[in-house]
Amino acid sequence: MDSVNLQDLERTLPRDVRQRAQDRVEIRRAREASGILGRLRILLLLLGPGILVMIADNDAGGVITYAQTGASYHLGFFIPFLVLMIPVAFVVQEMTVRLGAVTRRGHAEMIFMRYGRFWGTFSALDLVIANALTLITEFIGIGAGLSAFGVPLPAGVLAGLALVLLVTLIGRYRLWERISLWIALLNLVFVPLALYAHPNWALVARSFGSWHVAGGVDGTFLMLLLANLGTTIAPWMLFFQQSAVVDKGLTPKEMRFGRIDTMVGGIVMGIVALAIVILAATVMHGVPGSTGLEIQNILQAVGRRIGPAAQSLFALGLVEAGLIAAMAITASTSWAAGEALGLRVRSLNAKPKEALSFYLPGVIAATVAAFVVLIPGAPLGYLNILVQVLATVFMPAALLFLLLLVNDREVMGSYVNSKLQNVAAIGIVGFLIVMNGAFGASILFPHLIR
Repeated sequence: MDSVNLQDLERTLPRDVRQRAQDRVEIRRAREASGILGRLRILLLLLGPGILVMIADNDAGGVITYAQTGASYHLGFFIPFLVLMIPVAFVVQEMTVRLGAVTRRGHAEMIFMRYGRFWGTFSALDLVIANALTLITEFIGIGAGLSAFGVPLPAGVLAGLALVLLVTLIGRYRLWERISLWIALLNLVFVPLALYAHPNWALVARSFGSWHVAGGVDGTFLMLLLANLGTTIAPWMLFFQQSAVVDKGLTPKEMRFGRIDTMVGGIVMGIVALAIVILAATVMHGVPGSTGLEIQNILQAVGRRIGPAAQSLFALGLVEAGLIAAMAITASTSWAAGEALGLRVRSLNAKPKEALSFYLPGVIAATVAAFVVLIPGAPLGYLNILVQVLATVFMPAALLFLLLLVNDREVMGSYVNSKLQNVAAIGIVGFLIVMNGAFGASILFPHLIR
């Protein structure tokens, strides 16, 4: 054994394994450091998946949905509803943190291992279809945002696609994550915009007591309710965060840092979502046709009420939201497809030339989505809402698999769900099913819901 050259041995390992091992060594050194500084360094090293999945959840489709919600229903029901969505998102995503840290395997791989090829293929197809649809909304947002700066739609969408693919194909998870986090900071631009719009804070406060639905409950309300649910919790988030946790090398010892990461991301997500609804409700209040679905109307209203600089910042935030989510969803597609296909290398730590079959599904999904947006005459505003609604339709099945896995004692050992966690998770699944049923009934029997 003494004759073995350790450097030569290290070079024989796949690149993704070497990179992950280097990350673990750095975390171990931080753990050996004593005191608050050591714990802070571990937290900083482990921050990323939770913040990214939550901020990416405020994607371009989400920004447009929140803006359409504020424009249509103003300062009422959706303000307290979105506050409630913060713990809902945390309950769901915390389960993926535990599952990834304990099993060291991605979500699709675990479903294949525990429930066989049929259900594994079903879950993977469920995700790939939902991801492809969601990616369309990201390029809608990128194109709409850049158009505010005079960039033609085709040029804006193709530039966004090029950047997404460039960052995805870097071949190093940590660098990909850091670039994504810097881009994600721009998501906060909506908060000062909402404050600068000088909303009626008394109405915002009263909404928590009244939960008032302007115009009453009808099919449009149910559609926007489902769209807001779909942009808060979506299937891609489960696959993304679990695989990101695995790529980052999180273990059960660091799960508390993963929870902090997810909670911080959830709070930021909620604040930004509320800011967009409040901003849109304020600038669109009293505007004729304020229930329209086109984001350009809201962009113009921001410019009229707050000024051209504010309109540019809103557009910039929309571009950021599309980019960060497109990068996350493209990675999620590659991770899930790689796990479903049983690829030997399925990590963002792998170079593209070493793992072309891993990167290809994500690249194809992003490319197809971008070109769908460029179809002449496509109803982009309505398409965005429809995609968010479909994400809610796909979500119960994805959550049921997650619940089965985190309650499997053979897989999770002592880290299975507690009774309280199961009550919360089952309640979320039940609510999604009821809302999907109500929306379906509103389409089939519109006279029942006015």
